[in-house]
Amino acid sequence: MESSSSSNSYFSVGPTSPSAVVLLYSKELKKWDEFEDILEERRHVSDLKFAMKCYTPLVYKGITPCKPTDIKCSVLNSEEIHYVIKQLSKESLQSVDVLREKVSEILDEMSHKLRLGAIRFFAFTLSKVFKQIFSKVCVNEEGIQKLQRVIQEHPVVLLPSHRSYIDFLMLSFLLYNYDLPVPVIAAGMDFLGMKMVGELLRMSGAFFMRRTFGGNKLYWAVFSEYVKTMLRNGYAPVEFFLEGTRSRSAKTLTPKFGLLNIVMEPFFKREVFDTYLVPISISYDKILEETLYVYELLGVPKPKESTTGLLKARRILSENFGSIHVYFGDPVSLRSLAAGRMSRSSYNLVPRYIPQKQPEDAHAFVTEVAYKMQLLQIENMVLSPWTLIIAVLLQNRPSMDLDTLMEKTLWLKGLTQAFGGFLVWPDNKPAEEVVQASILLHSNIASLVRDQVILKVDSRDSEVVDGLIFQHITLLMCSAYRNQLLNIFVRPSLVAIALQMTPGCRKEDVYSCFRFLRDVFADEFIFLPGNTLKDFEEGCYLLCKSEAIQVTMKDILVTEKGNTVLEFLTGLFKPFVESYQIICKYLLSEEEDHFSEKQYLAAVRKFTSQLLDQGTSQCYDVLSSDVQKNALAACVRLGVVEKKKINNNYIFNVNEPATTKLEEMLGCKTPIGKPATAKL
Repeated sequence: MESSSSSNSYFSVGPTSPSAVVLLYSKELKKWDEFEDILEERRHVSDLKFAMKCYTPLVYKGITPCKPTDIKCSVLNSEEIHYVIKQLSKESLQSVDVLREKVSEILDEMSHKLRLGAIRFFAFTLSKVFKQIFSKVCVNEEGIQKLQRVIQEHPVVLLPSHRSYIDFLMLSFLLYNYDLPVPVIAAGMDFLGMKMVGELLRMSGAFFMRRTFGGNKLYWAVFSEYVKTMLRNGYAPVEFFLEGTRSRSAKTLTPKFGLLNIVMEPFFKREVFDTYLVPISISYDKILEETLYVYELLGVPKPKESTTGLLKARRILSENFGSIHVYFGDPVSLRSLAAGRMSRSSYNLVPRYIPQKQPEDAHAFVTEVAYKMQLLQIENMVLSPWTLIIAVLLQNRPSMDLDTLMEKTLWLKGLTQAFGGFLVWPDNKPAEEVVQASILLHSNIASLVRDQVILKVDSRDSEVVDGLIFQHITLLMCSAYRNQLLNIFVRPSLVAIALQMTPGCRKEDVYSCFRFLRDVFADEFIFLPGNTLKDFEEGCYLLCKSEAIQVTMKDILVTEKGNTVLEFLTGLFKPFVESYQIICKYLLSEEEDHFSEKQYLAAVRKFTSQLLDQGTSQCYDVLSSDVQKNALAACVRLGVVEKKKINNNYIFNVNEPATTKLEEMLGCKTPIGKPATAKL
């Protein structure tokens, strides 16, 4: 079942040249399901009664009844583990018995101990906590109904977005609420360091994986066989995060492929008829870890997970975090995706239990599926009014008149909806009330004083908090909420920037610049590999739809009306262009012949802080370690920086001519509505 928001392109052109009329491109606007607030019922029913309800979840029809201990035995005695043990015994000269003992230890460390008692405990506790800190928890029931149907027919993999620790707790809570099987969840080993909490998570379905396997063939074999066994048996839905970790910047992180490879393998090897992937989008009005994330982005080490830290976090129970929207996307059949896309015949050439190198077409297919799932997650992410308000405020900081802010926010609301954004705006309330309620919810960031909306950045801009400048903390917090809006505007914005950077108005030149920008920012935003032309078409189509541009056979023309739209879009993405320019400047100033990533992050942070202190730059986004890491990855990919592995450590060298060229290309600007671009 594919998403209903498919795009139809009528370009009669090749894959690299946009020489036809963009107006022929069409994109069907998606219609989303209605939401239901599940906390409404929770507020009227005893939490104990909810936790102790009769829980008889619908299960997969091909399920092999078993206990958690049976899964461990099945893995230990599997043909694949026997084969790997035998091979490693020959390589390492360790006895089979010693290796089998290691397998048992690995299984004891990683495996879950799913128990109904622990599930009921969490149901009771989370019901109380969620009612305390959230106004609403909204779920699309139609998505739940589709999940109920597919969960009985096929193995299911749940793929939620990852913005908070709350994500996996929330999903288990929701599935219990709707009498669906609680999932088994891939969790980091960090949680095992939390006394009692780690074991409670294990008993509620968490299985634990090391952050890195370090080439440990035995660990990889045991872990992958453990996950595949649960999937083949239909034991429970398998849940993991494609992003691999929480996004600190509120942008979707590029996918990690390890676990996706594992859950797709039983289908590749014909061990299951089909597997269904369910993209899930979890959107927060206010993120619980917003301050912690900014500290991490500014270089403060992530605090180690601990029970003490959890107890200290109890203060959040007195705060209001607004609403959560959880959207269960249409289940996607792996079999349907693979039809005509890849051949599984190569998997028939060797016995199933023998590990083999993944064929190139299978690797490309896994990559494509990962990006498609993330694009479906993005499509169903809910935008709150605050994301619009903060985007406007950041382009007019430090303060705005309330009436002007409302006018610009309502204009942006119309543009967001026209571009297909999933905006939840209470239409039954006056705009002034909506804006004021949003400011009140985020009173730590902005305030309303005598009809002026003020970002809390100027009054204490030089104050130092925990070694960090207060202004930087606030502005990066603001940018995280603005970033939620970027997925809607990334394609038309890159077209707008390309129009600004391209002399003249030839469509071919604008496309060439768009392709360059898309390549540069491929680590910042989610783009389907090999889809550049279609992304360009979509960007142009949306700008044509908003009457910002008109497209002829050869040219792209900016309209008088289009100046406002294009200026806003270029302003929205200006921080990323400027950040990469600044990082290029740093790389050119780097005196060391080579450096590690750790040295790079420390030095670029110092370099950018000096620019901000001197007033040379106002681009605070460059302080984010996410932006710094993504820029370095882009430089490596574009050949601007060379990456080498020496003694198991990565070392970087700067290619000065390439860096200079990249900086110049990013700095090439002509004003919107330039004389070379005809006005209509």
